[in-house]
Amino acid sequence: MIIFYDDARARRFEPFATTLPLAEMRMGALLQRERWQEVLHAAPRGFVSSPHLEGFAEFDAPPAHVGDVPAGTWLVNTRAVPLLDTVRSTATVLAIDHQVAAVKLAAAVSREQLQDVMFALEDVLPSTGSMANIPGVWLENVWDLVAHLQTVLQADIPAVTQRTEAVPLADGIATILGSHGVFVEADATIEPQVVFDTTLGPVLLRRGAVVQAFSRVAGPCYVGREASVLGGRVAGCAIGDVCRVHGELSASILVGHSNKGHDGFVGHSVLGRWVNLGAGTTTSNLKNTYGTVSLWTPDGVQDTKLQFLGTLFGDHAKTGIGLRLTTGCVVGAGANVFDAMPPKAVAPFSWGGAPPYGRFAEEQFVNTAERMMARRHVVMSASARGWWRRVHAVASADTRWPRG
Repeated sequence: MIIFYDDARARRFEPFATTLPLAEMRMGALLQRERWQEVLHAAPRGFVSSPHLEGFAEFDAPPAHVGDVPAGTWLVNTRAVPLLDTVRSTATVLAIDHQVAAVKLAAAVSREQLQDVMFALEDVLPSTGSMANIPGVWLENVWDLVAHLQTVLQADIPAVTQRTEAVPLADGIATILGSHGVFVEADATIEPQVVFDTTLGPVLLRRGAVVQAFSRVAGPCYVGREASVLGGRVAGCAIGDVCRVHGELSASILVGHSNKGHDGFVGHSVLGRWVNLGAGTTTSNLKNTYGTVSLWTPDGVQDTKLQFLGTLFGDHAKTGIGLRLTTGCVVGAGANVFDAMPPKAVAPFSWGGAPPYGRFAEEQFVNTAERMMARRHVVMSASARGWWRRVHAVASADTRWPRG
């Protein structure tokens, strides 16, 4: 079995660490949990992360692990992103760039040891067995989700295609440019007047995906199960399950169940779950000085060394119509912002048209989230309502975020 471990660095990947264990983040075509399941051929059983994430439950995600982690378990650092063409290894330690990414435990590891911020997988290396260095990348910082996206997508799409029943798109259904190929699973719908540009990489449409007329989809691009591309240009993106996208979307990740259903440009950005962008929402992803982009983090504003970086939207974030977002913006989980351009960082559960923002009241937020989920035929359970109330309280007391 697999237990996913968020180390101290991963627990500061805001705005996502407020509400998601990193195993549930999409990187390339797959969630980190799904990726490691493919590589290790083992079943996920739980995660260890920040205490406020205990009680997290979404879809088929494993729960927070309680108690010691037994011997024989694979303990995985969730910041490690192995490429899916990794050859299955008999080694008991897997490394990426010679840094330990996963360990098959020879002895149990205590819960207390895992909660120690100084803990590292190197502390529990077995005395016997072998180490294999496998291809992949590390998420050293939250913006690496964007920085490594194209590399991981290029490797993921052929590998995922081989693991599914996806087949090459038949001739005559759409216009295809380039040589990398378009692959589709059963029940995917492609309307007339669609162009797939595979010059820079392949395209994969999962089961039930829809691409409407007058869409241009440029690879490498992954469109998840029951996701919809509703027109416009989509290029170099990882679009999760049950998302709706329209307009111009470039080099971005949608974890799942999020909506960018209208015109407006979103580039080099990450949308968590249940995000809704109002019509005309536009992100800046390039400074007009062409310099590198700085980003707010819990450790202060940092130079990402990236020339292109848009907005990181936490789970359940919402924007009003026509909202513009500055380069390298962070919108916290549950924030609802509209009217004026927000500052570089918006605290979780903020509400308003301009700073200083008010607080999105707990009950109002939960009711709004419940209504949005119901539109996708997902029921928010009583336990989930209670968990969101606890997260609301923790995030509202988090002094790391600017409140101006």
